[in-house]
Amino acid sequence: MRPETKSLLFDMRQAAGAIVAFTKGHAMDDLRSDDLLRSGVYYKFVVIGEALAKLRAADPATAEGLSEYNRIIGFRNQIIHGYAVLDHETTWRVIEIKIPILIGELDRLLAG
Repeated sequence: MRPETKSLLFDMRQAAGAIVAFTKGHAMDDLRSDDLLRSGVYYKFVVIGEALAKLRAADPATAEGLSEYNRIIGFRNQIIHGYAVLDHETTWRVIEIKIPILIGELDRLLAG
């Protein structure tokens, strides 16, 4: 694995882990009401999406090993450009359902 690929995967893994840590013990309503929590979570989603966009350009085969990689990049774009219409309920479902899947995929790629 190329060093740049490994670095981008590591950055995504760290950001995904941070989202899990930030939201532990919280509920969806906390995401809506707690500006600090919301800011941290959405920033880490931006990091994931940006790193994945760079990975897609540098190593498309590895990027394709992550399910929904285009949707992840699109979510980053929505956070940056469409922040006023973010749906926190959808984001919470992503945190609960999709982040564990992403973490597993990243761990698998980093181990291989």
